[in-house]
Amino acid sequence: MDKLNFEFQLMGDGKSNVVHVISIMTTDGRIYILPQELQIASMHTELIKCPAYSKVKNSLKKRHQTRKVWITLSKEMKNVYMDEEGNLQFSDQYLEENQSQFEPKETQTLEKLLEKILINTQGNKPQNLSYTAERFVIDKFSSKHTNANQWIEFFEKECERFEVTSDSKKIEMLRLLMDKSCNDWYNSMFIKYTMDSEWLIWKTKFCETFASKGWNPVAYALKFKYQDGSLLDYALKKESLLLDMRRTIDKGTLIDLIVFGLPEYVMNKIDREELKDTVELFNEIHKYEHMVNKKSYIVRRKNNYYPKNNNYYNEGKQPCKTCEKSNKGIRYHSEAVCWFKSKEDEKTKRYNIKHVNNSVIEAKLNESEEKN
Repeated sequence: MDKLNFEFQLMGDGKSNVVHVISIMTTDGRIYILPQELQIASMHTELIKCPAYSKVKNSLKKRHQTRKVWITLSKEMKNVYMDEEGNLQFSDQYLEENQSQFEPKETQTLEKLLEKILINTQGNKPQNLSYTAERFVIDKFSSKHTNANQWIEFFEKECERFEVTSDSKKIEMLRLLMDKSCNDWYNSMFIKYTMDSEWLIWKTKFCETFASKGWNPVAYALKFKYQDGSLLDYALKKESLLLDMRRTIDKGTLIDLIVFGLPEYVMNKIDREELKDTVELFNEIHKYEHMVNKKSYIVRRKNNYYPKNNNYYNEGKQPCKTCEKSNKGIRYHSEAVCWFKSKEDEKTKRYNIKHVNNSVIEAKLNESEEKN
């Protein structure tokens, strides 16, 4: 018995959805397109009587969904869709065969050939590692890095992103991304293992050499506090140190540790409950940059910090009485080191010396007169 493959599609007609029959395919793979004015399913009276149509209608839930179903032709359906010679027809019209079904095969063949040529061309072209290294989004590794394991992990991800896959290229790329301070290590590794060794060996030796196993980086990151300059610069530096210390640190702890290093008068102005991310913290910190401008910078004196614009530094001190008596203003310093007091003492001393000398001369004159 003859059978045909009908393609159904759910299309919109105003606010309602209508099933359309858009194409018919024969058993030998030829596809025939129905004219747009003959696509509405209700026009195919013999087709919609089939049990398969009810299932198709239930399967189409959204607009533009399609279903292709093989349906065995009854005698009535065969008279509707095929003539005596087996040509496909509908409503006294022969259906147009879709010729574009043969074009994709040729197009796909050409595309595959071009793709192979392109791959071979790129494969034969040497990769410029120096240019690729400049495009890496990681800094050069130096002995100052506190987390070598994290750096080498980022390095491998960048190699994967730029298709630096072979072990020898990774080893060469590592040289381009190491600071001069690490050249001695690289040269010694090159002498011992050469460029033809496995990348895993280089990676293991790198981590064993540069990975910090002590607590100094951790202590430095936790104790790092704001001293002077920009508040935002401090916050960014603190975040970088903490992430180098532990990349998996949660956002809440990260925010708490950054804020803990801020000056107390800035810390007290930040609402902890409103901060959900470090970006929000940075925006909040930026609002208080004016509080640490040149007029109110915190100055260091005797290993303690005192704001210039308040009376904390003078708290508990008495004004110098010598300066007050001399009408030199109110000055907070010890009377023992007062410059005006030393001048006053010197003046008094000179007066006393002069007075003593006059008394001695007068006594000698009186003594000489009595002898005479």
